[in-house]
Amino acid sequence: MAEDELDAFRKRWKQELTSKQEEQCWVSPPSCDFPARSGQKDFKNRYFEDPKQNVNKASSVSNPKEDAGGGKAAAESEDQPQYVSIARSLLDGRTSPLLDRIQEERTRRKRQYHDRNNVCSASLQQPHRKVKKNEELLDQLIQDLNEVNDIPFFDIELPYELALKIFQYLNCTELGRCAQVSRAWRVLAEDGVLWFKMCTREGYHQDASVSDSPCWKSTLRDCRNSAKTVCSNWKNRVGSISQLQYELGKVLCDVSSCGNFVLAGYTSGDVRLWDTLHWDSTSSYLKANSLSVNSDPRPYASHVQVNSTVAAAAYEDGCVDIWSTETGGEPIHHFQNPGRIQVLTLSPDSPVLASAAGPDIRLDRADDRGYWRTLCRSQLPKIVENLVLVPGRAELCPLAALTAGESVYLLDPREEEPQTLHSVYGHPVTCLDASDSQVALGVKSTGWAMHGGGNKIHVYSLQTSKPVVCVGNSPGDFTCINLRDSPPHLLVCGNKDRRVRVFDLRAGSSVASLYAHHLGVTSVQADDWKIVSGGEEGLVCVWEMRMGAKLWEMHNRHPVRHVRFNTSTLVTANIPDDKSPRGACITDDDLTAHRRHRGVICHYDFSEDALSQDHILPICRSDYTESYGYNYNIGLAVPYDRLSGSHPSH
Repeated sequence: MAEDELDAFRKRWKQELTSKQEEQCWVSPPSCDFPARSGQKDFKNRYFEDPKQNVNKASSVSNPKEDAGGGKAAAESEDQPQYVSIARSLLDGRTSPLLDRIQEERTRRKRQYHDRNNVCSASLQQPHRKVKKNEELLDQLIQDLNEVNDIPFFDIELPYELALKIFQYLNCTELGRCAQVSRAWRVLAEDGVLWFKMCTREGYHQDASVSDSPCWKSTLRDCRNSAKTVCSNWKNRVGSISQLQYELGKVLCDVSSCGNFVLAGYTSGDVRLWDTLHWDSTSSYLKANSLSVNSDPRPYASHVQVNSTVAAAAYEDGCVDIWSTETGGEPIHHFQNPGRIQVLTLSPDSPVLASAAGPDIRLDRADDRGYWRTLCRSQLPKIVENLVLVPGRAELCPLAALTAGESVYLLDPREEEPQTLHSVYGHPVTCLDASDSQVALGVKSTGWAMHGGGNKIHVYSLQTSKPVVCVGNSPGDFTCINLRDSPPHLLVCGNKDRRVRVFDLRAGSSVASLYAHHLGVTSVQADDWKIVSGGEEGLVCVWEMRMGAKLWEMHNRHPVRHVRFNTSTLVTANIPDDKSPRGACITDDDLTAHRRHRGVICHYDFSEDALSQDHILPICRSDYTESYGYNYNIGLAVPYDRLSGSHPSH
């Protein structure tokens, strides 16, 4: 305790004792020594003047009769009440008074009461009960002081590692409160391991180690501020927009994206890979295999897939090429199917490729040394329409979910035949998606079954292969489902009835129903607060899930076939249905597609450090003072100010 705080404490204690001395002083019998009482009163008044000379001042006011019987020190101790003893110990700096001394003083007071005149015994009963009550309150005060001033429990009895394990269950606010308790708790609450685990638990710096940052508390604060800024930019459409144009005049066939990679296939047979994190990447153009390159005309690159390590493309002639996203260039693996591939999918977290040509299914996987081999081949009774790989099985055997007609199958390479998960005659499956534990499929109700509630979505468990929940009651067909990227216990889907729906799988009820696209929903994705949907009419909409309000929209000519976003970026692809359009003029014999027929890939970046002028589209940078326009801009012959100035009526 500092000197100024100690002086203030003494003054406050002196004022309290002085104001209450008439109520708390001992009541003496009529025959008691009043000089002793007056001496005691003088001693209490002079006690706080100089604490270092308390003993000398107290000896000058002792009773002469008591000095003869037991000495000056004993008389002083007997005359002092208990609160004076407590006050002395507190003012002397001993913040934890000894209980033994309190017990001795209590014994002296009892002996003093018995030595007094028996005539006053009746009058002393009420003060005695009062003293006992005061003693209980003082004992409680001393106990509280001891608990406050003793060494904390974490310092003397709990190991640091165990205390750290207890503190790891606290959040940021609770750690901040614990840091204000004591110096030892502050060291625990600001431990770097705690804040590193909290940072990774919230999704930041997943691949980092503890030694990568000198202060993980500051790192987490910066990450949260950046996330808040990015969220605000999403809502207000603040950021950069880049169109990934392909200038060879061919039509876009398919687009896939994962993280910072965007892969596109064209009718010219070319496959292009963009690294949006490093725009100067030298591996943008991926070379096809020699068989596809030498053929004339070159087959379309009809399907493309990409993840963080590999990229794959399937051509119209049944060839499949696989590249490395790190090296690019030549394919690292190639195989040929006898028929045209209608479904191609790549695992999002492992180098596993699944392809389907008619009723035939094939699974390929790369081993630890990078060599690709075929895991299994299988054949179904009908043509495969949808095929997805279950995520989260990088260390396990791959598992594929696929649809053929009215049936849904699970393909495990360790088993001989695919397992039938769902099959209802006359109810074809329209869409499919899978998470690490569940499979969701949209089922179409036809004929008399429409009276039973319309089209529905069935969710099955991968562990038990049993149905979990059935949601939906729509007259339109479900066209797209996103279960893998949806928040926990939620499912977002699109329908031909123009609506985007979000279902709670725990309650089996609808959370949100958004009227989005007048030609039907083609693609959709959601996270914990927003939904991004694409429609057949070419409109991309961003929604706020909780309020069900549209934040903004973006329109292009062709249907939206691909929507994929992460924390700060959004990739959309408008892919035309007509892959062989004619030129800009109807009399033009050149079959090179005009820009408006090629399709477009848009990359949105909402991070706070990507707001430079260079990333803004030219259509948004045009000035009204220009005498010409670009694309859809309006070209003005004279500046608008002059035009408006010359016509005041306007």
